[in-house]
Order: sequence, then structure tokens, then C-alpha cells
Amino acid sequence: MDYQKIGTLIRRLRQERHLTQRQLADALSLSPKTVSKWERGAGCPDVSLLEALSGALQVNIPALLSGDLAENQLTGGSMKQTRFFVCPVCGNLSFCTGGAAVSCCGRPLEPLTPQKAAPEEALRVTESDGDWYVESSHPASKDNYISFVALVTGETLLVLRQYPEWDLHVRIPGRPHGKLVWYSTTRGLFYQLV
Repeated sequence: MDYQKIGTLIRRLRQERHLTQRQLADALSLSPKTVSKWERGAGCPDVSLLEALSGALQVNIPALLSGDLAENQLTGGSMKQTRFFVCPVCGNLSFCTGGAAVSCCGRPLEPLTPQKAAPEEALRVTESDGDWYVESSHPASKDNYISFVALVTGETLLVLRQYPEWDLHVRIPGRPHGKLVWYSTTRGLFYQLV
């Protein structure tokens, strides 16, 4: 561990939150001299303090210990690069348009890689009153169902959440083109162009 880098990051994050060394020290039940020691690179926070320090500075522990915050590149507003994350424990859905460290239920999540749906797996999309009506014959049981459907275009992300034992029948406002993305709880993430 590079104490100097960690100390520089602690100082930067403390100042971004408009905290004095005393205020940060008080939040951690420490002396201001301890915070000063960290920021000068003369020492490093004890492992027992990392959770409280990461909460006070609003940074995750791995970034704090690396002494570096990776900056994401601007995506230019395009939703086409949206990455989807699904928690294997609770089924929570998260998504982002750039690089992100996502975790749920205490576990880091990796972005799902969408597979192009084979013709027999594709969702049925029909036009109805200017909207798209989407349906599927995918099983809809408690342990095997489509948990969400999303329409992704250059400027739009529309997500429709599904629940166990619900047959997939959704109406999506009509768009001239886009990518339909859906997640099967047993088979993973799929997409098809519409």
C-alpha cells in the first residue's frame, strides 16, 4: 500500500465534503492528529476504521486502499452502451451508462453480457395503436421467469419490471428502432433489434 497516495486521496475527499480534519476525526472518534498523519502519508487507517472512513468520505474501501479513483469517460449521452447488473441473491436490477463498481447484498456485481436471441427465443413484438405490444411464451414460474424487459435507443432507456409467475405481456410506446433487452432468471441476458 502506498501511504502517500492513500493520504492524498483522504485529504482530497475530505476537502470535497467541506470537512475539517477535526470534523472527520470527530466522526471517527479519533484525534485530528491521526487524520493529519494519514494525510501526510506517515501512516494508514487501521482496518477496523475502514468501513466508517469509507462511509464518511463516500468512497468504497477498495478505492480508498488503492489511493486512486478511476474517472469514467463521458459517454456523450448515449444510452446504447447501457450495462445491466442483476444480483444473484435478491434479483435487484442496476444499470449504468459508463464504467461503475456495482455491488448488492455485499457482493460485487459484474455487468451481464447480452446474447443475441435466436429466432425461436425472440420475444414477439407486434404494433398496436402506435405502440409495441411485447409478449413471450417463456415460462413464468417462481424460479424461471423474465424479470425485466428494456427498450434501449440512443437517447432512451425504458425498463419494465416483471415479477415471478407473471406472463410477459407489456406495451411499449412505439419507436422507429431500438434494441429490446430482457433477462431470464435461468438463462441470462438477451437482446433483439426492433
